[in-house]
Amino acid sequence: MTTKNKLLIAGSAVLAFVLLSGFRGGHFGGGPRDPERVKQMITWRLDDRLEELNATEEQKQAIHGLKDSLFEDGKRLYEENKGARAQMLEQWESANPDSRAVHALVDTRVDAFRAFAHKVADAALQAHRIFTPEQRQQLTANVREHMNAR
Repeated sequence: MTTKNKLLIAGSAVLAFVLLSGFRGGHFGGGPRDPERVKQMITWRLDDRLEELNATEEQKQAIHGLKDSLFEDGKRLYEENKGARAQMLEQWESANPDSRAVHALVDTRVDAFRAFAHKVADAALQAHRIFTPEQRQQLTANVREHMNAR
C-alpha cells in the first residue's frame, strides 16, 4: 500500500469519525447556537472593522452583502452536514455498511466544502476590489498582527 493510499484511508477515517460524532467545533456552549444570533455577532464585529477602515456607506453595503451571502451558504452547509451525520450513523449501525454509500457521502461533503471554499475565495477577491489600496494595506497589517499574536 502506497503512502498516498494510507493518507487517504487515514483522512477518510478521520472524516468519518467527525461526521459520525457530530463534531460542532468553535464553541463550548454544549448546544447549537441560534443562527440569527451568530449572524448578529458577526455583523457587529464586521461593523467595528469597517468603522476602523473609515469605509463608505457603499463599501459597507457591498461588504455586508458578501457577508450575508456567505452566511446563508454556510448555514445551508451546516444543515446539510446534519443529514450527512445521520446517514453516516445509519451506516455505522448497520450490520453490513455499504462502502459505496459511505464513500459517496464523503465525496459529496468534500465537494460541498470545496464549493463553499471557492465562494469564500471569490468573496475575498470581491472585497479586494471594494476596498481602496490604503484600506487593503490597513487590513493586511491587522491580519498580520492577528496572525503573529497566535
